[in-house]
Amino acid sequence: MYAITIPEPGGPEALVWAEVPDPVPGEGEVLVEVVASAVNRADLLQRQGFYDPPPGSSPYPGLECSGRIAALGPGVSGWSVGDEVCALLAGGGYAEKVVVPAGQLLPVPEGVDLATAAALPEVTCTVWSNIFMIAHLRPGETLLVHGGASGIGTMAIQLAKAVGARVAVTAGGPEKLARCAGLGADILIDYREQDFVEELHKATDGAGADVILDIVGAKYLERNVKALAVNGRLVIIGLQGGVKGELNLGALLAKRAAVLATTLRSRPEHEKAAIVAAVREHVWPLVAAGTVRPVVDRTVPLTDAAEGHRALESGTHVGKVLLIAPEK
Repeated sequence: MYAITIPEPGGPEALVWAEVPDPVPGEGEVLVEVVASAVNRADLLQRQGFYDPPPGSSPYPGLECSGRIAALGPGVSGWSVGDEVCALLAGGGYAEKVVVPAGQLLPVPEGVDLATAAALPEVTCTVWSNIFMIAHLRPGETLLVHGGASGIGTMAIQLAKAVGARVAVTAGGPEKLARCAGLGADILIDYREQDFVEELHKATDGAGADVILDIVGAKYLERNVKALAVNGRLVIIGLQGGVKGELNLGALLAKRAAVLATTLRSRPEHEKAAIVAAVREHVWPLVAAGTVRPVVDRTVPLTDAAEGHRALESGTHVGKVLLIAPEK
């Protein structure tokens, strides 16, 4: 088969479409013929040499895919060859074929075409696990999403609104904020022109956010704590603004607040399987009903994954960038 390889870390040009050995499914695994994958920030970091795949996983980038089951490994039940699926991966989605633990497979939701389904696994699993399974966002609470126009952000807006929460977002510029509003965001903050703490407090009569989903990290840490409501929960899932920040524990104590930080890629398989099962139970019916939908900015050929990386790095996208595998 062919896959996107990274012979040497570097810019988008470091991504090389090359012939590699076919993967073979082991116990509890399935082989998926890939129809589409998607570009995630983790892929950019891996390409640059900053984020190695977990031990034992595929060396190729790609944290999600959609496609058809080509073979079943020993001990797999509930799936058949030919089933159309999408999958959460530790790596390997930028390839013609990938091996997936059966617990990380999802059926393609009703009303979503097979290629577009590749936009769902990473964002739905990230959002559901962090906002609902960890931070326990409840109806009537306020969620602040940094990067509201990102793939994660566009899904977080929709899922939070679906459960009856109020949603505030930060994004860069009126066009992105308009797209966020179209998905249901209630409070729109242009981080380039406005202070999100001040604007959030204005919009909530000084209460702040019950839950904050943050992709920035250190740069926003102090202001995120200021933006939290009493009993608020700050969930950090990205470090685009640095890894080391100063935390005022007194401010945290005064608000009886919590700071949480998670990753998805390196979690054990049984934890990923539990998250995937929860997404199938709670999110998939919303997708099938049209309440929640994947937001795709553009599609590019998998063989030109470099263009997909450039698109994400440009910061002009809204939602996901998909990579379409060559037709057989």
